[in-house]
Amino acid sequence: MPRGRNGAEIARRLFLSATVLARVALLGFVALFVFQFLIAAARATEPVRAVRIWPSQDYTRLTLESRLPIRYNLLVVKDPDRLVLDLQDVEFESINREIADKVLASDPYIGKLRAGRYMPGVVRVVLDLKQEVKPQIFVLKPVGEYGHRLVLDVYPLEPFDPLMALLNKPQQTTQVPGAPTPAVESQAKPEAQARQSDVAESARPLPVERPAVTRLVTIALDPGHGGEDPGARGRRGSREKDVTLIIARKLKTIIDAQPNMRAVLTRNGDYYLALRSRVERARRIKADLLVSIHADAFVRPNARGSSVFALSERGATSAAARWLAKRENDADLIGGVNLDVKDRHLAQTLLDLSQTAQIQDSIKLARAVLVELGGVNTLHKADVEQAGFAVLKSPDIPSILVETAFISNPEEEKKLNSDAYQEQMARAMFRGVKRYLARNPPLSRPTLATLQ
Repeated sequence: MPRGRNGAEIARRLFLSATVLARVALLGFVALFVFQFLIAAARATEPVRAVRIWPSQDYTRLTLESRLPIRYNLLVVKDPDRLVLDLQDVEFESINREIADKVLASDPYIGKLRAGRYMPGVVRVVLDLKQEVKPQIFVLKPVGEYGHRLVLDVYPLEPFDPLMALLNKPQQTTQVPGAPTPAVESQAKPEAQARQSDVAESARPLPVERPAVTRLVTIALDPGHGGEDPGARGRRGSREKDVTLIIARKLKTIIDAQPNMRAVLTRNGDYYLALRSRVERARRIKADLLVSIHADAFVRPNARGSSVFALSERGATSAAARWLAKRENDADLIGGVNLDVKDRHLAQTLLDLSQTAQIQDSIKLARAVLVELGGVNTLHKADVEQAGFAVLKSPDIPSILVETAFISNPEEEKKLNSDAYQEQMARAMFRGVKRYLARNPPLSRPTLATLQ
């Protein structure tokens, strides 16, 4: 064959090969594009599992939960005040459905919530505001029963001041609390197991003479959990956060009825308050005592009884106390706390190890309350227990944590939902507090007294 024809044949074959390769490359490119498009389309249809709103006087929290992390962008818009939240790769229908009728008329910060398709792959959520706010947004990884969460906290420009709110309520001052008044006396007697060495002193008759103080005694009542964090659950569906708030409100009513005492709730609604914020609030109102109220669960449903805990610097007094303290301290992981925001002053306060005097007073308070609880319910432990509970770490406020009963025990869950038991538990805690104050009157604070 002539050389020219060979060259032409080679060229033709090379051309055909190049064409085939080009077609293969094009098909590969198209396949890759289609694959990426399908992935993007799949992500775009990823539904939002739930939208939850927790309003309170302190702040309002908006939580969006999904199977995958949500990519977002937040804008603050003026005239009128709005927050614009752009969400990428989420299903519009699920957002639109979940936000319906979620905003309460009583919400102090959010007036209206609406959503729309902003651009391909982006859903825009608009929060119409009732006032100028300071937003804080962060993400939470899956924990417990929750998936990925995007959390938007809407704070007022001027933080709510519990002390000023308290001082704006005129109160009457009188002597330091003494023996329980007839209205709150109980005929029930402590059970035998409460008569141990660590509670014997609390059981003695109250002294007749008591020093007078011309100011109110302020008690911080801390209903455990709330909002995103339901706390422990009973078999019948009871939630710890609901039970603790009911009992705390009953106890507050009893305390406020006394002419020389007042109570302040760390939370007075169904919203979450970080553990460090609970301590901070008690200190801001200059509380004389802090009582944190809980109704926990255990792995075994037969666990029962009431307990009282104080802080420990040297480790827990039992394995159960250590387990319970870890469970309670993990509440911030469930309730949702922005770990990027750090309060250096408060951190130093909580890490202060010079709390010996506070712990000693806390144990005295715990003993006084424990002996009274023994007249209402079986005691899980006859002794006051200690562990490293974060909510008890105020260096200057005697603080205790009361486990009213085990919500995981079917019998005690029924009790916890009984109005009579709730009232008995509140009155028992009140008698214990009064017994402690009769022997350990708080120091005078003339400044607070004059501000009433």
